[in-house]
Amino acid sequence: MFKEPVPPSVGQINLVVDDVAASVAFYRELGLNIETATAPGWAHHHASVLCGNGFRLEIDSRDFSLQWNPGFTQNPGRGGFVIFIMVAERNLVDTLFKRMESRGSPVQKTPEDAFWGARYAIVEDPDGNSVGIMSPVDPTRRFAPPLFTEWRSPKI
Repeated sequence: MFKEPVPPSVGQINLVVDDVAASVAFYRELGLNIETATAPGWAHHHASVLCGNGFRLEIDSRDFSLQWNPGFTQNPGRGGFVIFIMVAERNLVDTLFKRMESRGSPVQKTPEDAFWGARYAIVEDPDGNSVGIMSPVDPTRRFAPPLFTEWRSPKI
């Protein structure tokens, strides 16, 4: 079992949807506080549910999910998700990723520094579910997100 001074915890779930606007409307109707993307072209691809307890529910389009997780293969018309395990430090993403890879977990995304300021990687659990490993966001490591046309998968 992986051990670190601060145990990993589930801190984020990314819900992959066919229609971000419809999902935003649905979750707002349930009373959730949702922040939509403000960068040009992004509102159709991403929104964040703001939870007071530090937990994050991220709503992502299928196109966007393929940018940050090229291994995502859920069928259109069916929901998908990625459970993120949060670790205390950036270097622990690589450490835990290597451990899971060496134990045979299929890799969907090797460790990478993301534009939102976190380091992350994605592996599969024994049933093929996507499980991310992510560090805290470091605002000093943020950089501008790519334009939608820069990362859109040609398969979509």
